[in-house]
Amino acid sequence: MSLAPRLDLRQSQSLVMTPQLQQAIRLLALSNLEVEAAVAEEIEKNPLLETAREEEPSEPAADTHDADGGGDEAPEPESADRLIETGDAAADAPLDADYAAETFHHDGPTDGAPGLDGAFGIDGGRSAGGDEAPDIDGLGAGGLSLHDHLRAQAGLALRERDRLIAEHLIDLIDDAGYLTAPLGEVALRLGLAESAVERVLTIVQGFDPTGVGARSLAECLALQAREADRYDPCMAALIANLDLVARGQLAQLKRICRVDDEDLADMIRELRAYDPKPGLRFGGEPAAPVTPDLFVARTKAGWAIELNAATLPRVLVNRSYYVELSSGAQDKASRAWLADCLQSANWLAKALDQRARTIVKVATELVKQQEGFFLHGVEALRPLTLKAVADAIGMHESTVSRVTSNKYLSCARGLFELKYFFTSGVASADGGEAASAAAVKSHIARLIANEGDKILSDDKLVELLNERGFDLARRTVAKYREAIGLGSSVQRRRAKALAG
Repeated sequence: MSLAPRLDLRQSQSLVMTPQLQQAIRLLALSNLEVEAAVAEEIEKNPLLETAREEEPSEPAADTHDADGGGDEAPEPESADRLIETGDAAADAPLDADYAAETFHHDGPTDGAPGLDGAFGIDGGRSAGGDEAPDIDGLGAGGLSLHDHLRAQAGLALRERDRLIAEHLIDLIDDAGYLTAPLGEVALRLGLAESAVERVLTIVQGFDPTGVGARSLAECLALQAREADRYDPCMAALIANLDLVARGQLAQLKRICRVDDEDLADMIRELRAYDPKPGLRFGGEPAAPVTPDLFVARTKAGWAIELNAATLPRVLVNRSYYVELSSGAQDKASRAWLADCLQSANWLAKALDQRARTIVKVATELVKQQEGFFLHGVEALRPLTLKAVADAIGMHESTVSRVTSNKYLSCARGLFELKYFFTSGVASADGGEAASAAAVKSHIARLIANEGDKILSDDKLVELLNERGFDLARRTVAKYREAIGLGSSVQRRRAKALAG
């Protein structure tokens, strides 16, 4: 083997990920709101970018599509895969709206035509009586937190030294209202006797809501029973044996509490009325509303799919400003920077345009594949994979995965994540088409909801599901039942006995 230096010529192929290609791929995986934030950052860095004003006419962000395949189809633009492979977006055509079909473009759910919003189950922001609809954002906003509520009461009920101990204990109370640290550790941390800390805890446990500051479920229920003046020896014995209540061992509870059937039923009814997590009455972080990225509605021409234009930024390249800047006296570095800004602005506009068309294309195929769900509900959901959609529309599976990430679809049946429509399959008992796991779970939930006094075992559920065309093993039925939060036949029988 020669160790002498030499020069060789080699020819090879490689995929170079330019910043523009990385930007196109990144935008594809973002939701509309995340895209809006990303575009805002780009506008701050690039003087040639600006958002479209409301009064300026702009092209619609998407088109109406017939998922049934009816009607004349326009020539299809290049896919996102092609954009990524070639890095050439110059040939991309702008989005066009088919106004011969039933167009329903709108900037948001409240500014469409009167007949249009009804297709989406939206009444233009007003209730049926014509009054203003409730403020959804206001309903989701969190009010006074549990800790602030308790501190306000401690400031009124305790003196300075006890108030400092109480505030330390309040900081150790979780969102459910329970004290999360042993009193011995708290006393050691504060350098006080445990009896002094326990005395202050007793005062805190008298604050609103009743049951706050408890160290266990039994103590929380006991505090509420004392507040209701129902904490007699029988109720104390019942609360001390909550494990027997959970197992439904009523005969043993009657012996322990020394009561008859009627008194035990009253005590259990009283116990079920107490709040096991009193702290949850106070909101913590406000619930973030989910904004749909797509609207789907059934029209005369078929299924119409539109991007939510209210959350999509409208980006324009200010070419007049570019001409003004380029005509001035500039050095070489300034001209290079300005050319780079123009190239970046054009790439961003084309990437957003390609992203919009790719999302609508994938969503159109989703609606076509899962049309039974949109017509009949979850029991008609079919098993579907990313590869099946990718093969149908001529894209790569990873592209479909990015499109369906963090995006939500709004239709007449509600708001669903795009990933919801991809489910595993369950074999059919008669050799027919397989059913989705979500459809099987829906059937199990409906059978259990209608079981009445005759509790259905897992074996019986297997038999009933087999009659409906699902070939399932008992362990599979048990797995699906547990996944939707339903207990076993023994647990449901005990729950009915306690409720009775």
